[in-house]
Amino acid sequence: MKPTQKLHNLGQSLWLDNITRGHLINGTLRRYISELSITGLTSNPSIFDHAIKESNFYDDAIHVKMKQGKSDEALFYELAIEDLRQAADLFRPIYDRTNGIDGWVSLEVSPTLAHDTQGTIVEVARLRARAERPNLFVKIPGTPEGVPAIEESIFAGVPVNVTLLFSREQYLAAAEAYLRGIERRMQVGLNPDVCSLASVFISRWDKATMEKVPAELRDKLGIAVAKRTYRAYRQLLDSDRWLRLANAGARPQRLLWASTGTKDPAASDVLYIQALAAPFTVNTIPDKTLLAFADHGSVGELMSADGGDAEEMIAKFARAGIDCDKLATDLQREAAESFVKDWHELLASLVAKSAGFKPPG
Repeated sequence: MKPTQKLHNLGQSLWLDNITRGHLINGTLRRYISELSITGLTSNPSIFDHAIKESNFYDDAIHVKMKQGKSDEALFYELAIEDLRQAADLFRPIYDRTNGIDGWVSLEVSPTLAHDTQGTIVEVARLRARAERPNLFVKIPGTPEGVPAIEESIFAGVPVNVTLLFSREQYLAAAEAYLRGIERRMQVGLNPDVCSLASVFISRWDKATMEKVPAELRDKLGIAVAKRTYRAYRQLLDSDRWLRLANAGARPQRLLWASTGTKDPAASDVLYIQALAAPFTVNTIPDKTLLAFADHGSVGELMSADGGDAEEMIAKFARAGIDCDKLATDLQREAAESFVKDWHELLASLVAKSAGFKPPG
């Protein structure tokens, strides 16, 4: 049995952190589903930028849509939604079989809206309606301005994948927004069954600290933060507040591990897959890491519901001069800025692809 199947059997969903039109056309995604236990997919502007820039799979579609008057963001979303609809259809049997636990794809709102609450709410509703697939999450950043948009979107019945979370506290803010949205639906007699994910980024912690701490602490902070967050997640699922909602028909907002490709060339290429094995979570994995884990990964001890040695490890980083609270804020801000940069590069890639095309005039 492949390590990917073993991990799936232990209760963790493995999703692909990538989408390309090439994967859809040549059967790669279908093979990942059938052979490597992939049960969902996430995307972001950087992923689409690479897919469009590094292949010719999109060229004809770009030219057709330009003839229709599409450009910039409108052109991108046409391409992205086409891809994600196809992927959603591939995952639909899983979605149906698991009653919506798995089988999802994700589409991100424009990163330029990360600090615009009302703009995010409007765009989330628009993208959800355009996608026309039940198994599509719209990704909202868990920034301070994004949190109220999460609540409003959940209240409106939109499945939300909260992205750009870096700490237990940021996760809990997203979870609170989700709970409020569900509670408000119940108060007005609406169905409380609205799916959501909370995506916590892992490897960026270690990339930010690897040159600032002793060798024995390298590549350990991200995992410690994950363990601390997992404890909060499990405590929330055991809370009276959540159990009342579950009894009324709500389903938990699942915890997802993101940014799980190893950044340190000296570390194991499957470091975060093996360390983050935790029941009732999702791990979204880049192709390279997925293939490495399927080839030589192993499944060992599962993450403890009580967080294990998380607090002890985080205390060691504090003694080494790392302020985790400040770093979490910095990482979220820097990631939001990076996504905006990726967004502009994506739009520039579309312009470059379109450069040789002259619409009829």
